[in-house]
Amino acid sequence: MSSKRKVCIIGAGPCGMTALFHFDQISDPSTEVVCFEKSDTWLGLWNFTWMTGTDEFGELCHGGMYKHLWSNGPKEGLEYPDYTFDDHYGKAIPSFPPRRVLRDYMEGRLVKKSKSDLKRYIKWNTVVRYVTYNQKSDVFTVTAEDLKTGRTFENKFTHVIVATGIFNNPNKPTFDGIETFPGRTIHSHDFRDAAQFKGQRVLVVGASYSAEDVALQCLKFGAKSIVTSYRSKPMNFKWPSGIEERPLIKKIDGKMINFIDGSSAEVDSIILCTGYKYSFPCLEDNLRLVSTLSVYPAGLYKGSLWLNDGNRKLFYMGTQDQYFSFTMFDAQGLWICRYITGTLPNEPKNIEEMKKEEQKWVQRRKNVKDCHDDIDIQADFIKDLSDGTGYHPDAPNAVELFHKWEHDKMANIVTYRDQPFKSVFSGTMAAQHKPWFQDFDDSIDSFVN
Repeated sequence: MSSKRKVCIIGAGPCGMTALFHFDQISDPSTEVVCFEKSDTWLGLWNFTWMTGTDEFGELCHGGMYKHLWSNGPKEGLEYPDYTFDDHYGKAIPSFPPRRVLRDYMEGRLVKKSKSDLKRYIKWNTVVRYVTYNQKSDVFTVTAEDLKTGRTFENKFTHVIVATGIFNNPNKPTFDGIETFPGRTIHSHDFRDAAQFKGQRVLVVGASYSAEDVALQCLKFGAKSIVTSYRSKPMNFKWPSGIEERPLIKKIDGKMINFIDGSSAEVDSIILCTGYKYSFPCLEDNLRLVSTLSVYPAGLYKGSLWLNDGNRKLFYMGTQDQYFSFTMFDAQGLWICRYITGTLPNEPKNIEEMKKEEQKWVQRRKNVKDCHDDIDIQADFIKDLSDGTGYHPDAPNAVELFHKWEHDKMANIVTYRDQPFKSVFSGTMAAQHKPWFQDFDDSIDSFVN
């Protein structure tokens, strides 16, 4: 290949679009960028679809978004420094928006702050089938398929950015006797509407963010009762009447669920909120990240640059457990763009220095005691990414918002979304809104106005 850089971005979700946004901002004439997106729109899982299983092309449905989803973290902790919620909506809005409000905000930045039309870089309805790296030529070969025509083709690239997300390969445990259960069993990835469980007794398996939200959603939309089942430790929230916690399932006998503490409960439906497994099937083995979800997966310098192969020209975005989400993607995308275009003042380091620094972060992650430690690590991670890139220095200051958010949840899991926070960028205090548990209208007009 010529000396010109040619960059492949896999996925036009929040991560991929952030990288594309920054390449557009930098406008390096020596860098060509192509983004492959298997759907017909951008922003990935923030698009709602009623489809589950496979889509119209027979591809696995990527998104797990459901109706009436509201942010479970304060928007002030995931704000873009150069495009605040004030900038987009022209007024103060509450701290915990519904999905549509967040998607509209992200799209606003892509349209209004970009130097050019970002859609011109994107190949829509095009799925990447395989990525290989040739050490001799120092080139990646990307095999892709146009889903509308069925045409398969290859392109050569100097760099690859994997931005396919980590919420698309459900982890589905099995339980003794599950085959005897006569009701509906789904993973939260296929959960679309809590109203479908109205009047039912629901078992929610899991003890993390999706479990807490799905349980609350089902109660909000009329489920008769909800039992949550945890494997290692309970969520320990002050649950409202109608939700209770039980330990691990021992055996299922028809509709009767027996737990390891000797208790039992009869249920009509089971929702598995048991997380996801990393899955990057389009990458050859030596390029593939294999890890469990954490705030700092091993094998990545700056949480981004793959160290095991690819001559330090393969990058992963958004593979961390996420608190700051959009802000973190933004800082990460800028660092990757500056690294690729050679506009970082203190890079590149040699491979041994990179591995040594990566191990420091991995060791710190291993010493985590609770979610507050995770939050601190992610704030420091953003600060580390920002060193030398010109990213806004106040971005990590949202760390205190997240600590308060965790305290609010422990104080009252039903009302934590009703609390207002102040933007670290605009200084604006969020507006008040009607109580989340009583609000069934998730439209933009209703929320903003």
